[in-house]
Amino acid sequence: MSDAEVAVLIVGGGPVGLTARALLEQWGVRALLVEKHGELSPFPRSRLVNVRSMEIFRGLGLADRITARAFAPRYARVRFRDTLNGADFASAAMVGVHAPVPESPALGVVTSQDRLEPVLLDAADAPVRFGAELVALAEEDDAVVARLADHRTGAERRIRARYVLAADGAHSTVRRLLGIGTTGPGALGGVTTVVFDADLDRWCAPQPAGVYFTAHGSFMPLYPEGGWAWFGPTPEDAEGADWGDVVAHALGPGAGVRPDVLRVQHWVMDAFVAERLRHGRILLAGDAAHAVPVIGGLGMNAGVADVHNLCWKLAGVLQGWAGPGLPATYEPERHPVARETLRQAVANAQLLRGVQRRRLEQLRAGESAPEQVELPWTDRYFAQLGLALGVVYRSAAVLLGDDDPPEPPAPGTDYVPTVAPGHRLPHRRLADDRSTLDAVGAWFTLLTPDPAAWVPGAAVPVPLRVEPLAREHTEPYGLGPGGALLVRPDGHIAARWPGAPPAATTLPDALAALTGRPAD
Repeated sequence: MSDAEVAVLIVGGGPVGLTARALLEQWGVRALLVEKHGELSPFPRSRLVNVRSMEIFRGLGLADRITARAFAPRYARVRFRDTLNGADFASAAMVGVHAPVPESPALGVVTSQDRLEPVLLDAADAPVRFGAELVALAEEDDAVVARLADHRTGAERRIRARYVLAADGAHSTVRRLLGIGTTGPGALGGVTTVVFDADLDRWCAPQPAGVYFTAHGSFMPLYPEGGWAWFGPTPEDAEGADWGDVVAHALGPGAGVRPDVLRVQHWVMDAFVAERLRHGRILLAGDAAHAVPVIGGLGMNAGVADVHNLCWKLAGVLQGWAGPGLPATYEPERHPVARETLRQAVANAQLLRGVQRRRLEQLRAGESAPEQVELPWTDRYFAQLGLALGVVYRSAAVLLGDDDPPEPPAPGTDYVPTVAPGHRLPHRRLADDRSTLDAVGAWFTLLTPDPAAWVPGAAVPVPLRVEPLAREHTEPYGLGPGGALLVRPDGHIAARWPGAPPAATTLPDALAALTGRPAD
């Protein structure tokens, strides 16, 4: 058994683990990613990259590559039909994906996970080991020792890591080894995905969509150049099912199309949140931390936001400019978001099932399609900018003002931009056509119309950039001529001073408090 040492061991090679690997490399932290499967997943799985995730990928320089492999914006819509070859009886656009929104410089995309993952894999040079399964963990005072088994050779290897980031899915080995329980509804039922080829352009090309929900299951175009998937409840006789007939029935009577079935996958729609997101130097992210129903496209995006919140904190400790307690702020910031994401996703799944069940009952009774599906479906589904852009953090890594509530308000469906500490920095266009979000990166950012008043005389030991703010932006950001916003590397506002700095040490003291390191 050979030994190796790494700064961060990432367990799980899905979108969340791959994003963490790229973010850590941006910070100069070389991680090792291990994935028990022998390759990236060949299944389409997650479908929606929301506007906030695209902002994060934009910061990594990946947005254009992701968009180039994705569907055109006109596909960012859901449609309801009795069968695929029937007419719509309801439709809704995916907000922030179907068309640009003024609240962001980015545009989300509809794309299959097996198109996204290769882009994320190529985004960093840090080592990746496929076919390496985690089998044991042992915690020490200053490290975690992981034991890995190589599926090809059977050999075992020990890895000693300063931190372990567990992104190993809903059935997380790390979560099981740590004995961390879960809360929530649990398994909502078995689902089957059938990947197939068929020419469906006659019904879909004039009215494109990312998902067609029917009374007999749902259809998704997989790639711009072709390919389809159907998914629906797994029947009791799944082993003996003729999946070509199942899909043909959902296409509709008289369709005259026989699908060419390529792959069939049975899976369980889970709905839970881990009781803890952190155990010493081991941190859970993505589905390992919160498995949510796929309806609404919330799960993967929440996982991307998890590691965006976490990776700069790990980098701070590893590089010595943050105190060892900074990663402890991850759980109080992301746990409430996980619970709210679960609540919304479960509501979406229940709403979808209700619509499909009632419509199937109407069809059996010979009733025609309703003129519209009852509210709130048609105008609220996918209208989730509040959950994407309106997340609020409360922890020691946020300095609240006297008027800021100590408990974060729950994000709603709608997004209302604000410069209160804990919120994402609102997007505004700068003079050189950059977004204020483009000023955020692997550093803290100070936005101020008066840099001279804020720049300390001596260098601060924390990565910091000062961004001069034009006078026309001071009023929308609630700043006076000498005010400032301090923004964390993940784009959330760490502190806000409406007026000139109260003291010469205001900024250094704030950075020391936020990062948990002693003030100089």
